[in-house]
This record gives sequence, C-alpha cells and structure tokens, in this order.
Amino acid sequence: MSYSNLCVVDTNVAKTANLATQPDPASDVPDDCVLSCISAIEHVIKKKGLVMDAGDEIFDEYRQQLSMSGQPGMGDSFMKWVHDHRWSLPNSQRVAITKNGESYDEFPEHEDLNNFDKSDRKFVAVSNAHSGKPTILQATDSKWWGWKDALSDCGITVQFMCANYLQTKYQEKMGQ
Repeated sequence: MSYSNLCVVDTNVAKTANLATQPDPASDVPDDCVLSCISAIEHVIKKKGLVMDAGDEIFDEYRQQLSMSGQPGMGDSFMKWVHDHRWSLPNSQRVAITKNGESYDEFPEHEDLNNFDKSDRKFVAVSNAHSGKPTILQATDSKWWGWKDALSDCGITVQFMCANYLQTKYQEKMGQ
C-alpha cells in the first residue's frame, strides 16, 4: 500500500496497530489490517508527514487513548513520536480549525455528511482546511465507509487500512 506524504491519522489507526502487541480477544480485526496500520504509522513517522490541528484537539484525543510512554505497541510509539516532534513539524502541518457548536467552520457542507460523527469531524476539518487536503488514514470505523463518496465529492480522500473488513462491517450494520 502506498501512502501520501502528508496524512491526517485517525486515532483508531494507532489503536489498531497496538493490537499486534496487545491482542484483544473481543476484536475481530484481521492481522493484515493490524499490519497495514503499523506500516502506515511507520510511513508517517519516517516522512514526518503528520498533519494535525493547531489547537491540539487531535493530540488530546491521541493522549486519552494511547500511552505517552511509547510502550508497548506501535500505536503508543506513534503517540510518543507525536508528543516529541509535533512542534518541530513545519507550521503548515498544524492547521487552524474553528469550533462551531459541535462541528467546525472547516467541515464541508454536504447533505450526506449531516450525520457524520461529531467526535471525528476534527479529522475532516483539518484535511479540508489544509491547502493540500491531506489523505485521512482510517482503520476500523465502518461508518466512514458510508461517508467516503460524500467526502470524495468534497475533495477529501480517505485511505482505508482495512477496506475489505470495513466494507463487510458497514454492509452488516446497514443490513445489506
């Protein structure tokens, strides 16, 4: 899988990467998905290609769900890297987004995005606000599968680490 040089990384990519060292018996995420997430995180770190919001909403979400110690998983290692390097990234990779109620001024207007998760809007707003519209890396949230076409209509690309898994999960949830 090839990745863009600049990426917005959904928290579930790092959490999924952690399954390699912290297996969850309740998880049905396939091993190839975990490996794809590890590969994506390694790419982002190597290329220093992370794009985040200037107000630290994404960083704060990472911090709540990953270990700042960088151990024991690759997702935790990513958290430590973000903590240690976020201020040394180019200013263009820290994008200002403006909170507006439960959404953001930079979140695109599209009829099919009206029910988009409030907690995930920051990732889309960051991509949309950045001049290069960096790709959003998404791992296990199947609802994003249903929004991919509307996001694409708005010029936002989502790269699914686990496309087959997500498509199946989405179809199960939608009764298709």
